Amino acid sequence: MSQAEEARDAGPRRTAFDWTDAEARRRADAGLVRTLRPRAAESELLDLASNDYLGLTRRREVTEAAAEAAVRWGAGSTGSRLVTGTTRLHTRLERELAEFCGFEAALVFSSGYTANLAALTALGGRDSLIVSDASNHASIVDGCRLARAETAVVPHTDPEAVAKTLAAHPGRRALAVTDSVFSVDGDKAPLPWLAAACRAHGAGLVVDDAHGLGVLGEGGRGALHEAGLAGDEDVVATLTLSKSLGSQGGAVLGPARVIEHLVNAARTFIFDTGLAPAAAGGALASLRLLVAEPDLAERARTVATTLYRLLTEAGLTAARPDAAVVSVRAPSPEAALRWAADCREQGLAVGCFRPPSVPDGISRLRLTARADLTDAQIERAVATILRTAPAGPQG
Repeated sequence: MSQAEEARDAGPRRTAFDWTDAEARRRADAGLVRTLRPRAAESELLDLASNDYLGLTRRREVTEAAAEAAVRWGAGSTGSRLVTGTTRLHTRLERELAEFCGFEAALVFSSGYTANLAALTALGGRDSLIVSDASNHASIVDGCRLARAETAVVPHTDPEAVAKTLAAHPGRRALAVTDSVFSVDGDKAPLPWLAAACRAHGAGLVVDDAHGLGVLGEGGRGALHEAGLAGDEDVVATLTLSKSLGSQGGAVLGPARVIEHLVNAARTFIFDTGLAPAAAGGALASLRLLVAEPDLAERARTVATTLYRLLTEAGLTAARPDAAVVSVRAPSPEAALRWAADCREQGLAVGCFRPPSVPDGISRLRLTARADLTDAQIERAVATILRTAPAGPQG
């Protein structure tokens, strides 16, 4: 008898991944099952769910630049940036990003996630200290873990807590890391006060400006530019090309010596395939549009404040937006899911955040203000949200 026949005769047996069935049941019981929902190339939904803050991802100049880059340089970058994965598009994008945002140098990555991992692992280390805001993005959390540094998580937007933590470790190599704009409620970090706390104790400041680039600062130059910190020798910015720039990828910006260190020490740069030329070309075209049309940033902020004003005047509870994210509270996780689904059925796509993705336990609809939304579309979105709102007090 063959081994296969013996196995069949032995009846049901445990296999290596049986445990995933129990995990699936646990998620289902908790109402936390995530599903993929492929979107159509063309949709009649009014989109307030994506991060296309400036409405550039479908701009003709951007899509044509992406297509031209793919034709000229190929569908992929063919290797890591240090081997064959760097094209002239990559270096041009890095130069123009650094110049626009006010930094000495920049380094482009395949995603904003890998950019955060690179900055924290290469600038942290086993003997260092990283002080991290409690509401930081998952990529920052994972970067802190991979850095193998001692990580101190401090209360949200609390510079005094950062200062006290740094003071408790005098003379130690240290970083403080924060989102510039937090992705759940859309509130800003107190960057000038964080920078002051870091400087008082000789620590570096790393800021993820994913939600600030294109929305905050003069002409959309970002939160660090707005705070007067861009280009400072002890400040590093990370950002994504997939939000305001409507493309794909990420970048780290900072002093030239820091960027050189990342080229030589950041594993997500050294061992990752470079950003596809089409994404680099599209991001570069978007950046140039932002330079040419600086009013896009102000329009995105105006749309956000208009959404907030109309929704709160109608009685909903929302967080006042500091950038382009408008967070609207829901009575419960179940109500938030139903609310988002009802909006979708009526032609409006909105985000839905609920525990455990939100550490404060409050479920929300997350609305994205876009610079290309018309006043009529804003009114339509607000009417749909109000019409489908669940009964009962918001979170």
